[in-house]
Amino acid sequence: MKKFTMEDLMAYCSQYGFIFRGSEIYGGLANTWDYGPLGTRFKNNIKDAWRYFFIQTRDNSYELDSDILMNPAVWEASGHLAGFSDPLLDCRSCKTRHRADNLINEYNSEANADTMTQEEMLHYIKENQIPCPKCGKSDFTDIRQFNLMFATQRGVTEEGAAAIYLRPENAQGEYVNFLNVMRTMRTKLPFGIGQIGKAFRNEITPGNFTFRTIEFEQMEYQTFCRKGEDEALYEYFKSYGIQFFEFLGIKTEHLRHHDHEKLAHYAKAACDIEYLFPFGWGEINGTHNRTDFDLTRHQEYSGKNLEYFEEETKEKYIPYIIESTYGLDRIVLALLFEALEEEELEKGETRQVLRLSPSLAPVKINVLPLIKKRHAEKALEIYKGLKRKYMVSYDDAGNIGKRYRRGDVIGTPYAVTVDDDTLEKGIVTVRQRDTMEQIRLPYSELESYFRDKFQF
Repeated sequence: MKKFTMEDLMAYCSQYGFIFRGSEIYGGLANTWDYGPLGTRFKNNIKDAWRYFFIQTRDNSYELDSDILMNPAVWEASGHLAGFSDPLLDCRSCKTRHRADNLINEYNSEANADTMTQEEMLHYIKENQIPCPKCGKSDFTDIRQFNLMFATQRGVTEEGAAAIYLRPENAQGEYVNFLNVMRTMRTKLPFGIGQIGKAFRNEITPGNFTFRTIEFEQMEYQTFCRKGEDEALYEYFKSYGIQFFEFLGIKTEHLRHHDHEKLAHYAKAACDIEYLFPFGWGEINGTHNRTDFDLTRHQEYSGKNLEYFEEETKEKYIPYIIESTYGLDRIVLALLFEALEEEELEKGETRQVLRLSPSLAPVKINVLPLIKKRHAEKALEIYKGLKRKYMVSYDDAGNIGKRYRRGDVIGTPYAVTVDDDTLEKGIVTVRQRDTMEQIRLPYSELESYFRDKFQF
């Protein structure tokens, strides 16, 4: 079976309408990507699956949609203004800029740059003469810290404008609305707040298609709990993350936990779930025990009391937070690699097929007239009836085999073919994508046949 490279997937996504290069007609903008018709549907289906798994089927779970722009004091309280930066150095020879930790980890995966100080990283690079990935020379500047937040201005005039920031993460929106959600939903600890939204980071070394970009989408889930319950919940969400990825259709052997040795300033414990991409293991989820750091800081900087009052014990305390964050764009990438196959058929033929779960497939059903002149009218009637309930496509160009293949390659789980029996007996042919098996049934039964086929 063919193994697809990142270049293969980029070509596939562009050809079939999943992902396009950003601003392509102007030559693009480095590391920006636009989701096409199929990519947009696919992405939205993953969002719906996340909502089902984290909001709908969980008790005391609530979704939020906070603004991208927030009071600048939020980022002061969170620590982003003071400490949200990357260790960068420049190659004096070719003038390219690189992250010091990435240079070390790519040179020696066992070196673990995450545990090194800035001075230790620079010493390691010089001692081992680590080469520049572009020109091969080892002549770097000292390491400098580069702030990752995008700043903009708000104000009527340039002179009176105040600095505000595009959010680098969604989490702070959940934290500053902790009291609002608890009050309006009349909920008690433990409870969760989830959010899907855009975040922005001024990454200097983006790459690997949509794996690392300057604009991306996160699906975040924060669980607020009592101190003492945090460790069990942290372990629970590490396992729950694996269950979610299996639910989406990712094989267990392509996933692993990676515990952090070097922790962020807010974390008591941290772990990533990584997927085995063609370039190696890459993070697609992060789960963190953030303790009471965030709410304590926001209470201090805002002056608002963010303590939780526990009726049973009459205690007041700042809740702990267990965070589980999912990179939506990275999950799209992982699922495409997981599902795309080139399958060998009889007589030396091959077909490309995208074996997505039917619930995630961008298009659910493809309606096909066997012969356009004879069967198109009835096929269009069936198509219009089905599209009221499902994402359905209609295809009458080329022979029926080619049309089946066009549906297979974009992951359409079912095809409905209209022929003479449809006109004379009301019978259609339903073909299944993965097995290519076909069944015959009255078209009046199509709605009941498909009723449960696309549920989570």
